[in-house]
Amino acid sequence: MNENNPSVHLITVSTDEAGQRIDNFLRTHLKGVPKSMIYRIVRKGEVRINKKRVRPEYKLQNYDEVRIPPVRRSDDEQAPVSTRLNKVTALNDTVLYEDGCLLILNKPAGTAVHGGSGLSFGVIEGLRALRPDTRFLELVHRLDRDTSGVLLVAKKRSALRALHEQLRAEEMQKDYLALVRSQWQSHVKTVVTPLLKNNLASGERIMRVNSEGKPSETRFKVEERFTLATLVRASPVTGRTHQIRVHAQYAGHPIAFDDRYGDSAFDRQLKGCGLNRLFLHAAKLRFDHPGSGETLRIEAPLDAPLRQCLLYLRAHCK
Repeated sequence: MNENNPSVHLITVSTDEAGQRIDNFLRTHLKGVPKSMIYRIVRKGEVRINKKRVRPEYKLQNYDEVRIPPVRRSDDEQAPVSTRLNKVTALNDTVLYEDGCLLILNKPAGTAVHGGSGLSFGVIEGLRALRPDTRFLELVHRLDRDTSGVLLVAKKRSALRALHEQLRAEEMQKDYLALVRSQWQSHVKTVVTPLLKNNLASGERIMRVNSEGKPSETRFKVEERFTLATLVRASPVTGRTHQIRVHAQYAGHPIAFDDRYGDSAFDRQLKGCGLNRLFLHAAKLRFDHPGSGETLRIEAPLDAPLRQCLLYLRAHCK
């Protein structure tokens, strides 16, 4: 197997995806591929988990590395990503750091990290289209589509493994900025609640606090106060889907303009700030470089809408 084949995808199983069968996982990632073909490539050993063959009923574990081979989709498959699309070419302007091992972006809000679920492309597909000579590009972690900020991409398989090990050991520090409703109470420094994934009939995925869910922990610190909102720093210890958003809601302080877990009345109060997107931004990332061992601290500046919102609050809501 040629792991450097750009058509081969290596996907690391997130903590939220763990527990599902490999065949169901592949159906999510291989849109348009018949179920019979998915079973065929698993049985033939073309799909590998941690370099090993598995059965279709294999249940994924945290941080399993799934090798997905190139597969021919149905006739209605999306055309290859065009480098002439504005959103694709704009990715070149979001690079915060790059060397032979890593590529780090300030991901724009509204752009998914990967295609699927009706999306023609995501950040990783756009990067592969822009850099056809780069033989290996894989996401180290993920951000929600509406969340902006630091996104880490590996350019070497060895780098991907080393960074995943840091994630497993909880040695990678992630700090987000979020604008939340009302006055965050300073004594609430940590939210620890189990989260359970719920799939609605519409296909939408919603996370709920539930005793049967997976352990989840987020640390919070007040950064700035306004009369009707608080800017907080949120540092997730675990990596569940929508974790910060649900934990903020659970604490009684939903994030501004969160269309799943937010408060429309709070959003209306912020109408004058001109914001119309989720105020959640991956502001800082600290980790050890997989090659040199040097500690890297990467910061992603807020985009114009978030900066403008804060300027408005400082002028009108102090």
